[in-house]
Amino acid sequence: MINIQDLSFTYKDETKPALAEVSLTVPDGGFLGVIGPAGAGKTTLARAITGMIPHHYTGEFYGSVRVNGLDTVDTPIQDLSRQVGIVFQDVDSQIISPLVEDELLYGLENFGIPREEIPVRMAEALQKVGIADLRERPVMSLSGGQRQKVAIASVIALKPSILVLDEPTGELDPRSSRQVFSLMKELNEEQGITIVLIEQKIMLLCEFARQLAVLSEGRIVRSGETREVLTHADELLALGVNCPRVTTLSRILSARTGEEQPVCVNLEEAENMVRRMIP
Repeated sequence: MINIQDLSFTYKDETKPALAEVSLTVPDGGFLGVIGPAGAGKTTLARAITGMIPHHYTGEFYGSVRVNGLDTVDTPIQDLSRQVGIVFQDVDSQIISPLVEDELLYGLENFGIPREEIPVRMAEALQKVGIADLRERPVMSLSGGQRQKVAIASVIALKPSILVLDEPTGELDPRSSRQVFSLMKELNEEQGITIVLIEQKIMLLCEFARQLAVLSEGRIVRSGETREVLTHADELLALGVNCPRVTTLSRILSARTGEEQPVCVNLEEAENMVRRMIP
């Protein structure tokens, strides 16, 4: 479980808080999507959950962040990293090994995974993200999207109980983006891994995430079940957060027909809604 209470954080040498009085709970096995305009504090929230704040990024820290009962301030980051895995937006800052298989091997060996388990974990992780054929390739010979998949594979090979991803599909095409989201759903539903996913691709995010948290200027302005948050579409648009087109469609049809339509969060729901309305 992730439990954040009244968290405020201002980076060293800054005057404006990056996060202000943020309270948020993500239950075990939850799937939270985090959205918001640029500069809203999304990456800072990810750093706080993983313990990078305050251990790597210093500043004024108030409130508390607990992951699986561990206070992130009092717990060494090496212990937190066994609970929480993170995939950064800047993937090149995360990868440190010259070869793909070495990148996965580095983390597994440093976490003390039994030697007999390592080949199985490496093969499974590479297969799940669809890059088994790249195992022996130099990392720098890969595209940005392929390197992103290497970073994801290296984290899920460690089997954390919580996985935080900061815009993991930024370098990926639509097909690969959906593959990553489907993988997160599989890890969440089949292995019970708690997912916190920061993403700009709002249509995909709302299709997969069960909860949404909307950040603006360091504060959570909306949070709750995905469909409920999307009922406040006008408020989100005013903040600079686009809603899925299927949500916009259901709102337009409600306004034009005078008949309240349920908020749609995926293409299947939108199709069913339109079919019901056709004589």
